[in-house]
Amino acid sequence: MRVPFSTIRHVVSASTLTGAALEAPTWNHTETAGQIRIGLAGDWSAEHAPGIEVAVAQICDVCQPHARIVLDLSAMQRLDTAAAWLIDRTRHELVGEGHTVTLSGARDEHRILIDEVDHYDIPKEHKADDASEVTLVLSGVGHGVVDAGGEVMGGLRFLGEFVVALGKAILHPGRFRGTALVAQLDRVGLRGVPIIALISFLVGGIIAQQGIFQLRRFGGGDFVVDLVGILTLRELGVLLTAIIIAGRSGSSFTAEIGSMKMREEIDAIRVMGLDPMEVLIIPRILALLIALPLLTFLSDMSALLGGGLVAWLYDGMSPTVFLSRLKDAILLNTFLVGLIKAPFMALIIGLIAAIEGLAVKGSAESLGEHVTASVVKGIFMVIVVDGLFAIFFAAIAY
Repeated sequence: MRVPFSTIRHVVSASTLTGAALEAPTWNHTETAGQIRIGLAGDWSAEHAPGIEVAVAQICDVCQPHARIVLDLSAMQRLDTAAAWLIDRTRHELVGEGHTVTLSGARDEHRILIDEVDHYDIPKEHKADDASEVTLVLSGVGHGVVDAGGEVMGGLRFLGEFVVALGKAILHPGRFRGTALVAQLDRVGLRGVPIIALISFLVGGIIAQQGIFQLRRFGGGDFVVDLVGILTLRELGVLLTAIIIAGRSGSSFTAEIGSMKMREEIDAIRVMGLDPMEVLIIPRILALLIALPLLTFLSDMSALLGGGLVAWLYDGMSPTVFLSRLKDAILLNTFLVGLIKAPFMALIIGLIAAIEGLAVKGSAESLGEHVTASVVKGIFMVIVVDGLFAIFFAAIAY
């Protein structure tokens, strides 16, 4: 793909002659027995971007079909990353047209630079100059489906790696990092208690107030207890908790792992002979698996407390009557449904947070993108799992 040279003029020069007077880039060619030798001279750097673009186009024009081409860099004075990329791009284009291309006379620093840029590919742009709006929309949907499928397969692979690493930790307890688990339990569980209790209390009160207001029209204000109890224990408690944890702890996990990836600390862990899965991932996911059911129970109790308080103040229902009607309205399975969902949601939040953290590249922009993706995907998948469980429990009448 031909990318305008001017778009990469911000790169840092790799010249050994920085500060010297700039010489315009020049080139010449000679033909002998089916071989074309092209000599490059002068300063090939971003400062001469327009001239280099013209020179490259001319070089491509003079090359005969299926010729042996030698790019002679012996007279080149200066070369930076942008020009090195351009030379490498031109070499690949000529090879693609059937030519045989070799480099000759390059200094060590120039050769190393060209070899380095050869390892990095610029993503191809999807050209759709003549495409209609419908085609563009369908194309975007198709790419989205393919990307989603790739993410699902990547998530399953990561889940397999997690299970294998967890199995090794169970078989070799000495490798398990209990201190890290306790530290993560403190961060995920204990420090998350205030915000989860407060939000659940307020939401429970809001549901009770709205329920009383609407049910009064039908003379059934007392049924607000059934509404608050069943909705909170089956759906609302675990869903609120999982969403808060995805936004609070999931983003934190992604930011921590991503920052370590940027600073190459994860590579350092591997060099030390340790497994990042055991050191970083297992303690965090296990902490979520333990803490989320406990926080769900706390959320349930806080929401019921908020609902009971509003029913007392708004409708005059005493706490004794509220508890008595609550006992008649709910069963054990009503309470267990919410707790059963919690570990699955915790596993999903932890896996997504870890995957996004390990996908961070070496920039702050990449870190921000993956933290955002971690929260959005975590909340989305939590809601999807909650819906699937709702369908499943309804099908088995549980």
